[in-house]
Amino acid sequence: MKKISFILLSAMSILLYIPANAQQLTNKWLPLLTKDLRYWDVFIGVPHTSLNLKDQPMGDGMNGTPLGLNNDPLHVFSVEMIDGQPVLHISGQVYGGLSTKTEFENYHFKAEFKWGEKKYEPRLKDKRDNGILYHATEPHGQFWNVWMRAHEFQVQEGDFGDYYSLVGVGMDIHARVKDSTAKHPDWVYDPAAPVVQFTSNRTPASTCRRIADYEKPHGEWNTLELYCFGTTSVHVVNGHVVMILENSRISPKTGDETTLKKGKIQIQSEAAEAYYRNISIQKLDKMPVFN
Repeated sequence: MKKISFILLSAMSILLYIPANAQQLTNKWLPLLTKDLRYWDVFIGVPHTSLNLKDQPMGDGMNGTPLGLNNDPLHVFSVEMIDGQPVLHISGQVYGGLSTKTEFENYHFKAEFKWGEKKYEPRLKDKRDNGILYHATEPHGQFWNVWMRAHEFQVQEGDFGDYYSLVGVGMDIHARVKDSTAKHPDWVYDPAAPVVQFTSNRTPASTCRRIADYEKPHGEWNTLELYCFGTTSVHVVNGHVVMILENSRISPKTGDETTLKKGKIQIQSEAAEAYYRNISIQKLDKMPVFN
């Protein structure tokens, strides 16, 4: 009887230790978007001086004091119920990140995305921009006082699926230089090309462009998929593999590199109105074969 009581107490202790918002992945799709954003945290960066925000720190959008964790007075991230379905509305007014409360490893992430109409400073005259950060690790605010250290699945007009290395991470990608005469080489994913290292600290290049543009016309929904297994990731746009990335790692300026296999998922607000829906994730037992 004592043994049974001990086992029950141990099981209860484990359950109490697990956070209520922890999400266990299975081979079934797990919806991540709810009306109350219960599975997410919001971190808002530095409001631009062009905004009318009273009694709040202001700056150029990157430098200054961020509004911080779960302090979103402008409702940069909100959920609208459309036809009974939750839709994430990103106003874009301030740089921000909507990050999962749970870290994920070995998964297939999928979401639908489309652009809104509004744009804001400091990117008022630039392409509309957004992004999905993955294997993101705290603290918040490591990049431009807003985003975590992470790999980025770029979501920018005409550049869906590009790779950006943020704050000391790295990937190996088969890539070629688009124009060898350019002062700053523009690397493009090419599965037939040699492997090139991309890091934000140790290599000349920290970004790589997708193999081709598969973005749908403005206002239409796009399907974005991210496969992560071990240290390999695959970016997929509207059913097309646009990049395969290998050897995911933390790559500091000095010291040893270490493998990076898991982390949070962070959806950006980057001065452009945008929408997400059908955000879901499932467990991967192995990486699929991509032709």
